[in-house]
Amino acid sequence: MFEIRIICETSDRESVVSGLRSQFNIGRVRSSLSLTSGGQRLYITADLPAANPFPTPEQAYADAPGVGYELEVTREILTDTPLSPGLNREYWLRRAAALDRMALGLAPGHDATPEAALDAAINLMDLDSTAGLGPSGYANGPYHPDHPESTRNPRGYIRQEFAIWHKNNQ
Repeated sequence: MFEIRIICETSDRESVVSGLRSQFNIGRVRSSLSLTSGGQRLYITADLPAANPFPTPEQAYADAPGVGYELEVTREILTDTPLSPGLNREYWLRRAAALDRMALGLAPGHDATPEAALDAAINLMDLDSTAGLGPSGYANGPYHPDHPESTRNPRGYIRQEFAIWHKNNQ
């Protein structure tokens, strides 16, 4: 743990705090007027983020159905059911997890680019954020879609959410 002191213009306060939040796990921001610049002094206690707070691909997908099955289920969702918000989330979650596995080379016979996996992950995160989902849509996953760790690693967020969803839907 360490403390950061910053002197900045009052109008820059939110962008400074947001930038720090994207790089560190920060605590409460304390502030006072700067006597020299007329701006603000910010005092922030921070920690470096964990190396990888998300499940590994092997942990997240250990007992998951095969990618071919997951792709077939997502096709069925698209063709057979109007996409309500709940089904839309299931579609994007399963699709993002399948693309993540394909991009990692964990699905023999199926290929996807890391960019395609990232795009699908971001789509799910946007959906979850818009829906106002807190920590995990289903259980007590530690990182919600707007958490700095999630925004730094969208595919890690997918692994977290898929592992929780799959455990609850077996």
